[in-house]
Amino acid sequence: MTIAERLLRHDAWTTRSLLTLSADLPDTALDRDFDIGHRTLRRTFAHIVGNMECWCDLMTAQPQRSNAHIPAPLNSIAALTGRLDVVAAQLIDLGNRVEGANRQDEYFVDYLDCPPTKKPLGAGLVHVATHGMHHRAQCRYMMRRLGVDGLPEGDAISWERHHLGLAAWPASEGLTSSFRRPSP
Repeated sequence: MTIAERLLRHDAWTTRSLLTLSADLPDTALDRDFDIGHRTLRRTFAHIVGNMECWCDLMTAQPQRSNAHIPAPLNSIAALTGRLDVVAAQLIDLGNRVEGANRQDEYFVDYLDCPPTKKPLGAGLVHVATHGMHHRAQCRYMMRRLGVDGLPEGDAISWERHHLGLAAWPASEGLTSSFRRPSP
């Protein structure tokens, strides 16, 4: 698995985990106003997913999908999760194709900029993952304030352990590393 695929899989898994934990929240909680992010948990989740869709469409030279601007009350957690699953698979496929063809430094046109600008595909893929991380931290803050328990830290190491199906990382006995700290 490439580093880009790890970033994108971690990004989707962590967002999905938070959406899943929000599934039973009432609309009043999802739409409660906070002084962070896009002001509500629902709007911040919608922004994360909509951003993934927007950048995916830009990098694949597709027209912007119409569901990226669904009014907030129609963005149920189930609908957002469905949209996330679709765009996450598309981004992972795109990332694999970009990496496989060594196209990370190839440009795509961001026609939403005025005037349109060219940006590297690799930077666009990394942007999607880091943008999501930023807004997920805001979602975690709102969810803590709403009393949601069991919030994942959302770090890449925890995702990797989950992805590998490990309850814990193996002990280091007998393991060696090709990377060593430099001697002082």
